[in-house]
Amino acid sequence: MELQLPEGLVSPGRAFTSMPRKRQRVQTLHNAPCKMVLLESTEQNEPPSSCSEEQNPKMSRYFQNLKVRLPSEFYNQPCIELAKSFLGQVLVHKLPDGTELRGRIVETESYLGGEDEASHSRGGKRTERNVAMYMKPGTIYVYQIYGIYFCMNVSSKGDGAAVLLRSLEPLEGLDMMRNYRNGRRHEKAKPLKDSELCNGPSKLCQALDLNKNYNRRDLSDDQDTWMEAGSKILDQDIVSCARIGIGSAGEWAKKPLRFYIKGNKYVSVRDKVAEANS
Repeated sequence: MELQLPEGLVSPGRAFTSMPRKRQRVQTLHNAPCKMVLLESTEQNEPPSSCSEEQNPKMSRYFQNLKVRLPSEFYNQPCIELAKSFLGQVLVHKLPDGTELRGRIVETESYLGGEDEASHSRGGKRTERNVAMYMKPGTIYVYQIYGIYFCMNVSSKGDGAAVLLRSLEPLEGLDMMRNYRNGRRHEKAKPLKDSELCNGPSKLCQALDLNKNYNRRDLSDDQDTWMEAGSKILDQDIVSCARIGIGSAGEWAKKPLRFYIKGNKYVSVRDKVAEANS
């Protein structure tokens, strides 16, 4: 696999040991709908609704910025849909002193498992390293690159499938994020702009102080790391393009499995051709 510099994308690569598993049929990659799991009521026995706002005019509590934790069923979506649904949601990490760091997700990538040549779970491989990709949807998968950097993924519906969190728009705790980032930079380096704090998978893990200690945790009930309801991103505002740093993945290197919010300055790498086509 060809890896880019750790400040950019580092995708879940191939695992090392294998265990035969049934290969999945890959879902259609183009024009996949952006599905949100909506809860219009807080009553325990009322099932979640997937209706549109036109069908359900009452605004979902997922889009009211009330710091509402996303529940377990939100993550139980196919990988591509979940990657799109993450856009606009808020990732939160609570530090030991109680400080909460928040960032809005603006860029993601899907790794479909099975036939996906760029996935750690390619061919159904299951290892000690990638086992989180096979756990319940919403499980955190953190892996290390170059021995010092970390990348955070979230398991989705589908065997061995997960979404890489690529970039965040920092919302809360920016001074602390900057301190964490500066701890890994040369003392004479230029001061970081807000847009540079979390614009890459290893950068966002540095800024939020996320490491392998958070691997295999469940976002729906973990006390230190979770996701909250954010803003709804419409399909026309989502750019779909090729993933980065997976040049050895053959035809999979060109599939449009990276998603980001069009026009957002916190995105790591823009694809102007894909933007024009969108």
